[in-house]
Amino acid sequence: MEARNFITAREMVSDDGWLLTTMNGEPRYEKPPLPTWLAAIGGMLFSFKNLIALRVPSAIITLILVLFSYRFGVYFLKDKKQAFINSLILATSFYMVFAGRNGTWDIFAHGFMIIAIYYIFQFFATDEKIWRNALLAGTFIGLSFMSKGPVSHFALFLPFLIAYSIVYKYSNFKRKWLPLVGLIVVTAIISVWWPYYISVMDGETARAIADKETTAWQNRNVRPFYYYWSFFTQSGAWTVVAFVGLLYPYLKTRVENLKAYKFSLFWTLASVILLSVIPEKKSRYLLPVLIPLAYTTSFYLMYVFRSFKEKMNKYERIPVYLNFGLIGLVGVAFPIVGYIFLKDTLTGFYTSFALTSIVLVLVGFFILKYVYQRKIQLAFYAIILFFMSAITFGFPLANSFLENPKYNSLQEISQKAEAEQIPVYMFNIQSPELVWDYGGKVPLLHSHALETPKEDTFKALVMIDAKKSLEKAFPNHKITYVETFDLNPVDDSKGGYKDRLRTDMYLVEKN
Repeated sequence: MEARNFITAREMVSDDGWLLTTMNGEPRYEKPPLPTWLAAIGGMLFSFKNLIALRVPSAIITLILVLFSYRFGVYFLKDKKQAFINSLILATSFYMVFAGRNGTWDIFAHGFMIIAIYYIFQFFATDEKIWRNALLAGTFIGLSFMSKGPVSHFALFLPFLIAYSIVYKYSNFKRKWLPLVGLIVVTAIISVWWPYYISVMDGETARAIADKETTAWQNRNVRPFYYYWSFFTQSGAWTVVAFVGLLYPYLKTRVENLKAYKFSLFWTLASVILLSVIPEKKSRYLLPVLIPLAYTTSFYLMYVFRSFKEKMNKYERIPVYLNFGLIGLVGVAFPIVGYIFLKDTLTGFYTSFALTSIVLVLVGFFILKYVYQRKIQLAFYAIILFFMSAITFGFPLANSFLENPKYNSLQEISQKAEAEQIPVYMFNIQSPELVWDYGGKVPLLHSHALETPKEDTFKALVMIDAKKSLEKAFPNHKITYVETFDLNPVDDSKGGYKDRLRTDMYLVEKN
């Protein structure tokens, strides 16, 4: 997804195609262009070879998402401390970290939507600043649509409306009908103008892409209804406490704000149920669920902070010991376990490994110490420090896994083609990572609607084991293998190796 986004951003700038977006020269209307515009601006300011610049917009909107989850928490939880705990849980949840460091569309859609929810909650709940809340809510709902269509509307906003209707209900709307109409109008204008422009300028292609996307939602990556039932595991290290936070019969007499707890719980469950209805399912689609889940989890942790030392019995303490203690043990054991797994790949990474080991052992020790002393609130903050340390010092160690002796980039192909005066084509659509690495557009040869190149001699990039298809498409040509390009960061003996990141180059000469 990131490669698709960045390719489109690069072509926006190189072809001045900011509205009729393309990927490798072909129409790319599957996603609205707002996140791609932001990536394009980063590329213009710094360089399209600077991945940090292209990813910064995602990091910024993730930070904004976390900050507004805090502001919204302060508003409906009526407790700044709990809102802060919630924002820390959200910021350190697995898929939130993953989405925040990748230049994809999802985080923008949900980031803008949580801002919209912050304002629309106020619009529903109070008679103050009605027009401000309505217009700002409409604006950010529209910006969410411009980031990834109606995805966040369905997975985050609609569950919010369902939960609000159950817990708080809609009332006192006499003064709000006109502002509500304004909200809808603003949302519609911001959401519809780009799809309308595409339908006018390239309607036939837009309809074909829409039909393909609709079919994909029904037939691609189809999973059973219960596929998402382990959704709480996507919070990563908070899995155990997140699960306990969902146990309404247990917590209903233990939370201080039952109404707010019911709202966050119903919001979470409604989001999971609605996502489960869609046939196409992927784990990363659970990203919006993490937002209300963090609120729900914070209720349990607030109860733990109040009661762990004296009021909770030994059985109630088990989930906390399990969740917090396991993280502490990981920190303390990191030097030994890490060395066992990394000893063959640590050359050049010993300094990073030593720093990571020292920091994680210290933090892990204090986590275990605070758990033993039943100072759970301090243990919680130590876990946050554990995450910060792991990301700061530990992430560079991931490079020790990246070793592929056959790694071969496509970045020099265009220069060689210009020097040799032999053009290069891509036979059939291949993975976007290959196109991104190439550094520009690669002319496509479609086997289903083949247009023979005007040149008698050319080179073709072909997916692995697809030589026969090339020979069938060019029966009157001599086809000679040239070399293989491999973008896999690991060799083919590792589990993460992907054939789609390889492509063979053949010299094609007319007989």
